[in-house]
Order: sequence, then structure tokens, then C-alpha cells
Amino acid sequence: MSHTNSAPALQMTDEFGRKVASRLQQAAHELPYDISERLRAARVQAVAHRKVAQPRPARTVLGMGGAAALTFGEDGLNLWGRIASALPIIVLAGGLILIHTAQSERRASELAEVDVQLLTDDLPPQAYTDPGFAQFLRTGGQ
Repeated sequence: MSHTNSAPALQMTDEFGRKVASRLQQAAHELPYDISERLRAARVQAVAHRKVAQPRPARTVLGMGGAAALTFGEDGLNLWGRIASALPIIVLAGGLILIHTAQSERRASELAEVDVQLLTDDLPPQAYTDPGFAQFLRTGGQ
């Protein structure tokens, strides 16, 4: 979310509010006494019945050097916040298990393929361990 355009919008809103307050103030002097007294009494009642805002600690990110810490105030994390915090770790662990399983399967199939070729070949398996046979393969079998 970009806050670059909020400063001019806030200034325009403040200016509009000042103009409206100025017009209302001018019109208030022209009202009869009984109406202005009723308005004053209504203002006093509204102020008496207003709800007092409860200050809540803001969630902040504190940066120090190359590290940052996210604070949640005194409330801590609620249930959904805890689930959302644990979800990336669970997904990461599941992904690692999936990768390990896939690699193990691939390695097993490669070994099985080598075993099949070894067992179906005309040469005995001892020929592959003979150093002379490796030299024979390098020279092209001549």
C-alpha cells in the first residue's frame, strides 16, 4: 500500500473541514437564542455520552541493523495468528519430505535399471570389476 498520495488528500480533507466549520460558525451567530441554547445543550449531551476510545498497542516492526522483530503488543497472537505463523513451517516440512521421497524413488529406479542391464548382459558381473576390462572398453574393444 502506498502512502505517497495520502498527504495531499489529508490536506484537502482538513481544508474542507475548516471551510465547513467556518460557515457553520458564521451561521451560528445568526440563529435565535432559543435554538442556539438547544444546540448547546445537545452538544453537552453528546460529549457526555460519547464513548471513550480504548488505546490499543499498535503492531510494529522494529528494525535494528540487519534484523527486524515483529511485536504484537500485550494481546499476543490469537488462534488464527498462530495458525498463520505455523503454516509456512508445516508447508516447508511437507515439501522437504516430498522432495526426499521423490529423490529416493528416482535413485531406486536408477539402481534397478542398472541391475537389470547387468543381469541381462552377456558378460558376467565380475568382468566389470576387472581393471583390464576397463582398459579394453577405453581402446574400443580392438
